[in-house]
Amino acid sequence: MEITGHNVEKLNDPTGIIVGDRYEFFLNIEVPEDDELYSENGVLLKVIYAVEDQGSRIALYQFIERATNEVLDFALEDEEEELVNEYCKQHIE
Repeated sequence: MEITGHNVEKLNDPTGIIVGDRYEFFLNIEVPEDDELYSENGVLLKVIYAVEDQGSRIALYQFIERATNEVLDFALEDEEEELVNEYCKQHIE
C-alpha cells in the first residue's frame, strides 16, 4: 500500500464533548493488483485522526471503494497502521 495524496479537514465539535481536535483524512492509496484489497475502481482510506494532550492517534478508519463509495471490510496491518499514523501526523493543517 502506498499513500499518493490526501484531503484533510478539521472537524468541528459544537458540543465541546470531544477532548482535543479531530481531523478527517481521505487518503488516496495505491494497492498492488495481487493484494486482496485491490479494486479496479480504486480505493480510498478514510481516517479520523485524534490530536489530544496525550498525543495523536488513529481514532477510526475505513477503506472505501472510490467509484461506489462502498465501505470495504479490511483492516490495516501493523506496519500499514504505523505508516498511516505518521503520514497523518505530518499532514495536519
